[in-house]
Amino acid sequence: MAIEKHTVDETNGAAIYGETANINYFLKTQLTSDTAGGVEVRSKNLPQRSVRRYLGDPKPFTVPPVTGVRFLYDPGRKNGAATPGKEMILDDGAEKRSFTYTGAWVDVHAFLLGDAAMDLTAYSEGAAYVITVAAAEGAVQTKTR
Repeated sequence: MAIEKHTVDETNGAAIYGETANINYFLKTQLTSDTAGGVEVRSKNLPQRSVRRYLGDPKPFTVPPVTGVRFLYDPGRKNGAATPGKEMILDDGAEKRSFTYTGAWVDVHAFLLGDAAMDLTAYSEGAAYVITVAAAEGAVQTKTR
């Protein structure tokens, strides 16, 4: 298993990074990784451009245009073992799992509130939020310390 990106709010760009099985443990609706079916080979054309060998080069040279440059596009790519964003922890009393998220905590919290499969506590970098399944049907959540 690998840590992958899972987008939870397309409009605001909120995403959770973690192993898919670990995230889905806490959710009613199963999330799929952004990488699933998203890796593709793309191509583009590079225009003609002038290049200097160093700052103040009196004789820059011209690079000819290149057509059909291919590159790999992966929407869930991350750099090395580092995961972007801020840490969050989900705890249901039996299981405690750590993830990272990008975007606003408000968007991630709203997603968890609407899709939690069980009562749990979500720890953000600022506070702990108790999310109950019964309260998720319409009541407003309050934060606790």
